[in-house]
Amino acid sequence: METILDVKKIMEHLPHRYPFLLVDRIVSIEPEKKIKALKNVTFNEPFFQGHFPGLPVMPGVLIIEAMAQAGGVLASSSLPKEKQSRLVFYFMGIDKVKFRKPVIPGDQLLLEVELLKIRSNAAKMAGIATVDGQIVAEAQMMASIGEK
Repeated sequence: METILDVKKIMEHLPHRYPFLLVDRIVSIEPEKKIKALKNVTFNEPFFQGHFPGLPVMPGVLIIEAMAQAGGVLASSSLPKEKQSRLVFYFMGIDKVKFRKPVIPGDQLLLEVELLKIRSNAAKMAGIATVDGQIVAEAQMMASIGEK
């Protein structure tokens, strides 16, 4: 898949940094509509040390966080350029969360997020995470929009 935004450009939209930046690249984006992003899951991830020793499984909350970060890039890209660097998105809530399959080292998460609604102080999105075409998690997410 072609890279639309690399990690350096992603960091212009998100405040997250290692080890909590969970989006490696953006492969497609339609501001105000949808985004597709990738997260490469490697055994070197710090959470695998304790989740679970001998049976490494990516925590579900981090899969949802990766979707939310992709949604943050989408929401940021949907705002006027002059506002993008001044605003930050805070996770506000999640609904309709489902975990379908475990995510393990070597998997590549495809994060697809659709912007359902955006206002001056909040955004609502729906996301699906897949590995090799199979849904591993899905959720609806809400974020508040604030000044940095």
